[in-house]
Amino acid sequence: MSKRFRTCTLDQPLLLPPSLQDWLPEHHLARFIVDVADELDLAKILAVYGRQDGRGLAAYHPVMMVRLLLYGYCRGVVSSRKIERATYEDIAFRYLAADQHPDHDTISNFRQMHLQSIAELFMQALQLCDKAGLIKLGHVAIDGTKLKANASKHKAMSYDRMTEKEKQLREEVEKLLAQAAQADAEEDATYGKGKGENDLPAELARRESRLKKIAAAKAALEQEARERAEAKKAEVEARLEERRKQEEEEGKKIGGRPPQVPDPEQVTPEAKAQKNFTDPESRIMMDGATKSFQQAYNAQAAVDSHSQVIVAAAITQEVNDKKQLVPMLEQTERNMGRKPEHATADAGYFSEAAVSDPKVEGINLLVAPDRQKHGGLSEQSGQVIHHVPKAEAEQSQPGVGAEGAAAAEKSLVEQMREKLRSTAGKAIYKMRKAVVEPVFGQIKERRKLRGFLFRGLEKVKAEWKIICLTHNLLKLYLAGVRSQEA
Repeated sequence: MSKRFRTCTLDQPLLLPPSLQDWLPEHHLARFIVDVADELDLAKILAVYGRQDGRGLAAYHPVMMVRLLLYGYCRGVVSSRKIERATYEDIAFRYLAADQHPDHDTISNFRQMHLQSIAELFMQALQLCDKAGLIKLGHVAIDGTKLKANASKHKAMSYDRMTEKEKQLREEVEKLLAQAAQADAEEDATYGKGKGENDLPAELARRESRLKKIAAAKAALEQEARERAEAKKAEVEARLEERRKQEEEEGKKIGGRPPQVPDPEQVTPEAKAQKNFTDPESRIMMDGATKSFQQAYNAQAAVDSHSQVIVAAAITQEVNDKKQLVPMLEQTERNMGRKPEHATADAGYFSEAAVSDPKVEGINLLVAPDRQKHGGLSEQSGQVIHHVPKAEAEQSQPGVGAEGAAAAEKSLVEQMREKLRSTAGKAIYKMRKAVVEPVFGQIKERRKLRGFLFRGLEKVKAEWKIICLTHNLLKLYLAGVRSQEA
């Protein structure tokens, strides 16, 4: 029995021009990106194209380029070459490009030129999420994840190794220079002075280039060590001043050895301090998931519990998160114009200075001063921390100085542990992981964005904002799809 089939001839001419609107389903993500791009204020990007005389080759429209990049990051397609190929092979990309095909150099140059302006769209997307009712600020969870730098950890060198290598290279350069001088003298004797050629040997050029890179990396490590020593010096001098005032008030010397003030000019980097030659601003960090060390940046996010929208995003070179609690809460307040009711963070964020900082007053902090045991909460893990001003904590304890401060901190930690045991504290804190950790999973696993394309701290900060921007756009898109289905 014969069966009729529809024709599928590849050379069948179209009787009418095709419509781009017929290429995708009605509620496709690409259509949503088009609608969002039309709502975004791209004035800063458009202002770059100031020529109005009509001369020169027409540029691809910036709105179209922004569409491609936003959709690319949403889909985890961020390589300019892959985006170019997708404008031919992927219907959604072809639709967004209006059936045009910018080459990878054009895409790369556009992203480089407008990186900061595209990153600033994070705030506009956040406002769209807020207007859509996706942000409540009842509970904000803060956490960090390590994202790979665009550099190999094998291109890093420790300070002591740099010192050894620098000495070795200087000796080799001197030896090669001596050989070059001898060759020059022999050529002068053979051909006469000024006759013949003797270019700088390739080995000498390579070694001198390497020597300059090592010297620059050493200088950077030494500068960082001096800056840390300056900060430590200011901290110790403040403690000594407190000690002096206490001695004057009590009329007697405080026991124990006073802290020593470091000299920033005499400090040297630790022998194992490293600097990467490909991306000097990245750091060696341990990935919490794989427990392996990699060249990375520490990406921070504050996530609202209602719809897992990222309300604050930052990049730090710090290996741990101890100093990030206050800055992330400050950024949340700046971005949203109001403070969250509750904020949670794991033990990596805990410090007495952070939880008693006046800047977080009015926020019900839930921070763990103790690490969690594998498989569940330890008895003293995760607690509700109501803001306690540092001055009040110190006044409630006898003495000031190091011993008084330690006693105050201990009292605050105990207070936190007790508050966690309350029903309300447990109910809020146990949701922390379910709020923030899926966000990192969606970025790193679902979208495969496990590292950065750009190098250098400022560019990486901008790229992280773009990643978080597109995460929020996906949340906005899914909320719209669910409302339509309902």
